[in-house]
Amino acid sequence: MAPEETPPPEEPAGARGYWRWRKDDFFPEPSFASWAAYRAALGATPARLRDRFAGRSTDAAELGALRRRSENEMRRCLTWWDLTWFGFGSVIGAGIFVLTGQEARDHAGPAIVLSYVASGLSAMLSVFCYTEFAVEIPVAGGSFAYIRVELGDVAAFVAAANLILESVIGKAAVARAWTSYLASLINKPASALRIHASSLAEGYNELDPIAVAVIAVTAALAMLSSKGTSRVNWVASAVHVLVIAFVIVAGFLHAKPGNLTPFLPYGVPGVFRAAAIVYFAYGGFDNIATMAEETRNPSRDIPLGLLGSMSAITTIYCLMALALSMMQPYTAIDRSAAYSAAFGSVGMRWAQYVVALGALKGITTVLLVGVLGKARYTTHIARSHIIPSVFALVHPRTGTPVHATALVAAASAGVAFFSSLKVLSSLLSASTLFIFVMMATALLVRRYYARGVTTRAHALRLAASLLLIIGSSVGIAVCWGTSSPGRWHWQGYAVLVPAWAAGTLCIQLLVPMARTPKVWGVPLVPWLPSLSIATNVFLMGSLGKEAFVRFGICTAVMLVYYVLVGLHATYDVAHGACAGEEDDIDMGAAADVQQKAGA
Repeated sequence: MAPEETPPPEEPAGARGYWRWRKDDFFPEPSFASWAAYRAALGATPARLRDRFAGRSTDAAELGALRRRSENEMRRCLTWWDLTWFGFGSVIGAGIFVLTGQEARDHAGPAIVLSYVASGLSAMLSVFCYTEFAVEIPVAGGSFAYIRVELGDVAAFVAAANLILESVIGKAAVARAWTSYLASLINKPASALRIHASSLAEGYNELDPIAVAVIAVTAALAMLSSKGTSRVNWVASAVHVLVIAFVIVAGFLHAKPGNLTPFLPYGVPGVFRAAAIVYFAYGGFDNIATMAEETRNPSRDIPLGLLGSMSAITTIYCLMALALSMMQPYTAIDRSAAYSAAFGSVGMRWAQYVVALGALKGITTVLLVGVLGKARYTTHIARSHIIPSVFALVHPRTGTPVHATALVAAASAGVAFFSSLKVLSSLLSASTLFIFVMMATALLVRRYYARGVTTRAHALRLAASLLLIIGSSVGIAVCWGTSSPGRWHWQGYAVLVPAWAAGTLCIQLLVPMARTPKVWGVPLVPWLPSLSIATNVFLMGSLGKEAFVRFGICTAVMLVYYVLVGLHATYDVAHGACAGEEDDIDMGAAADVQQKAGA
């Protein structure tokens, strides 16, 4: 009789290799151990939903237990200098070259410079919120981690779903734009470098292998080293800034002040309609917050890098818009190639190649920093087990999240290869603005609510005030969206604007502040976060009905995933049912209360 075989000893987690493909690596939670366990989990869905609606993480859990799930630390190698250039690389892409001419011609005229001022101020309000959170909770999760702490698990999932959607669609759209600008640089039509597949549906029949290759190269750089990626970004962004400096200087040398008259051909409403569109030239700054975990001195470097880069970018955008408006009458501005056409009109046709090169460089850095930042979002989302936890692992040699970077790159490449993304671009805008609204709301909750410290009466006043702020902001956006020349709904504004102010004033006067930031905080709280809610909701209202229909459908699909998968994974982890995991929600609660009470 053969001796009984002794099972091999269980391999310690730390001794395992980085590349893992077993089912338990993707779904280690007990709810997915067998079909019987999964059916039992589905049967408990209502109770688990109630639990997760009430569940909130803590600063200590995000900084401790969740980070340890990556098994290896990300390397703290970035300074304020790196973050500043990451800001330039992440924000300044092709948008400034495309949107300025389009909106100056159709909506704002020479007052397009005021549109950039208005949208820049709105973006800065969101930047303030991100900066305070990134200094207080310096982890890779960015807005996902901040919302999970202040608004809870379910709200964090909605944010996570939109962040992943934004990362996939955004990177795909930018990669396809890279192919278009490369074609223009070599004097070919925008679609000349794509493969036309007549058998596929319209909008999906221009295959783009170049976009796939660009995503693969930038993802490979991001996997190798954060510091190395920073050096590549610095060089590329410096070249881009030189191109922009050329555009500004050459533009003002050929400027005619008479072209600024009439300054407001479409009136004040035209300025704000254009501001709602050019706002998206400021997108991408949230990627910087995700690098807080790799920053040497977050309390100093993040405010300098984030606020410094965005202030400089706003100034650059306003100067570029003013230069364009002074080179040509607004009626002569080319909608699709504004700067190239403007230089051509003053005898500098060769400058179109400089503009195309600048746009190409800008798109490259947006892709590079984008894949870096979105991979860190994905890493922290995986740490919470909303998506498979294998994507949370940090590579022991490179100190980067290789799995998460590959996931973002592969999904983006698949979309970029087939889709023109004309339909999904407005969906991307809605997702971004929705997250900014959640961030400003989370900041107000952070300042004015602490479990075990804030009384029930004060919590109810805060909730009522937030509902009034958000509701009046939605009303203002609806009034704006349904207005037309000669019909501006002044009665609605006369009620809704004071209602927004009353909601903000109620927080200031009737709810005591439960927490003050230790190092750096948003000034003029609650007014600036409340204004951020209002401006982002207002901009969402300019997107049109189709954007919200698609946004609603995608959100519904994502919620189905949460109910079927994410809910049960996070429930198991939060209640310590997953081997080797700590209860990151409940175990940190007491420490969080003490921390806030002491503050």
